[in-house]
Amino acid sequence: KRRKVFYIPGFDPFPPRRYRELYRSEAQKQSQISGYHISQTPLRIKDGFGWCVEGDIDGYRCQTDYEVLTWSDIVKTSMSDGIFSTYVQMMRTACIYMSTGALWDIVKLRKGPVIAALYPIGFLIVQAAIAAGVAWAFILMLLPFVGKFAIAGSIIVWPILALFRRLDGKIFAYYLMQDYAHSAQLKGAYPKDLEQRLLAFQTRVTDSIEQGKFDEILIVGHSSGAHLATSVLSGVIRSGKLAVSTMPIGFLTLGQVFPMVSFLPNARGLRSDMVCVAQCSDVFWVDVTAPGDGCAFALCDPLAVNGIATENDAGPLVLSAAFSQTLKPETWARLKRRFFQLHFQYLCAFDNVGDYDFFRITAGHKTLFERFGNRSHSQSRITTPIARYRDIA
Repeated sequence: KRRKVFYIPGFDPFPPRRYRELYRSEAQKQSQISGYHISQTPLRIKDGFGWCVEGDIDGYRCQTDYEVLTWSDIVKTSMSDGIFSTYVQMMRTACIYMSTGALWDIVKLRKGPVIAALYPIGFLIVQAAIAAGVAWAFILMLLPFVGKFAIAGSIIVWPILALFRRLDGKIFAYYLMQDYAHSAQLKGAYPKDLEQRLLAFQTRVTDSIEQGKFDEILIVGHSSGAHLATSVLSGVIRSGKLAVSTMPIGFLTLGQVFPMVSFLPNARGLRSDMVCVAQCSDVFWVDVTAPGDGCAFALCDPLAVNGIATENDAGPLVLSAAFSQTLKPETWARLKRRFFQLHFQYLCAFDNVGDYDFFRITAGHKTLFERFGNRSHSQSRITTPIARYRDIA
């Protein structure tokens, strides 16, 4: 069996080799737990990055060409703003979500993503308050000695804020704030540079379909990469390439955050893309989330909660990765407060593997449809229409 995987990461400034190393290390862990064999070799891709996976699972061999469709350069550019600009972004993004009513709709879904959305705002405000408090204390201390020149104590505000900025690798306040700001800057519409990148991604997928040498093409989108992958796949569908191909197309979205964008007023294009993919019978769409992931809209059917689901929808199949059951108690206890690590758990090994096994899906002989075609939705799937903006392009 031969498979082609296109993986679209979320808002991540790190180079794609990070995902290669993550796949390598976690595949080895899962192999030891589950008793199968996976190996990796380099894969040369013109103007791209990927690796070749050899899977020997359940007595079947499978070769997977795994390609990362990267947009980390766009992320880096959007994250290059300084301290002052980030605070401006914070106020602007908060105004967009509140003035459009999107925030009040999101609150009605899952509290986890709401807390994750408010987390960077709260931390940035706390950091500013600490810096201002230290500066004020310094001014009061100097006031009896240097009089009006004590105002010079205010210059220590900036070094304190700069210190917090350097510590953001552990706090993630700036990172998350810039993530939300990037998604909301045009009230749900894609920026031009990202739009052009998605067209390039679409070309790479259609090229692989035209080659016709794979037994499955699997498109995987993680976090905000889930809605980007939806737009890429909808472009492939509209191009007509699937209509002349018999190759199975699998679509796997992990830890999705659709409502953060699709609930905004100018996300008409994304909402149209979601409907396009959901109604295409040539695509088998599986959406995997977990209630333990506070950064994802766990078990929220992306079309249903947006109020754009129809009777003609072929997908998505909404499944739970059930972290509290698929991880050992000691592993779950260690990870459940590390929200950032949990958000990447979909790409990692599980102690007690359930139906969802990322490495069987990407390196095993079964297509996504063969693996999940007989499954029904997880019982806790949320389908209540919430969004106020439901128009599509």
